[in-house]
Amino acid sequence: MENILESLATCIEFGKSDKSIAYPPELKGQDGAEELTKKALEAGISPNDVLKDGLVKAMNTVGEKFTQNKIFVPHMLMSARAMNSSLAVLKPFFKSGEIQRKGVFVIGTVAGDLHDIGKNLVAMMVEGAGWEVIDLGVDVTTEKFETSILEYPHCVVALSALLTTTMVNMEDTVKALKEKYPKTPLLIGGAPVTQKFSNRIGADDYNADPQGVIEYLNKIA
Repeated sequence: MENILESLATCIEFGKSDKSIAYPPELKGQDGAEELTKKALEAGISPNDVLKDGLVKAMNTVGEKFTQNKIFVPHMLMSARAMNSSLAVLKPFFKSGEIQRKGVFVIGTVAGDLHDIGKNLVAMMVEGAGWEVIDLGVDVTTEKFETSILEYPHCVVALSALLTTTMVNMEDTVKALKEKYPKTPLLIGGAPVTQKFSNRIGADDYNADPQGVIEYLNKIA
């Protein structure tokens, strides 16, 4: 059974969503993440173990490699696609409550900013780490973030910005949310964002890459 989960983790790490995917060459013609997830469940492995020892393990490895500049965005996107193939099989177990999420993670790009690549990467990695992700998209107003906090009172909120001009909106949103919901953890990130800026506006955490976000979430989960 451990071999199934190890194979699943390998497929997700290297982006093999299903048997039809020819990459990587050494796995050509072999089962991918989708088939292995089904086989693991059929073999009696619990959905929680599939998530923990298959998906989470693989995405942690991917995140660490990205942080170390051993892989880059295209590889992460391939891994995320394979992870989503596995998650699609596990979806009924999330709905039934058999798989317990670590928490709710709300993410969005701040008002005035339409960039989403970084946000999407973080969202995919966090979902692979076992969290329920609520992606609000781009150009998200303070009011939209607030609505999500009201709907998910114990959520973690992450704000992204790629433009220096929209950092002002990020600051306004963080300060407004912190004033109303001081217990809600607020995370920020994006190309122009720095730790100094995070400290100044009162965010709870800043990270330059998805793995840093996951490490923070693991501390508070």
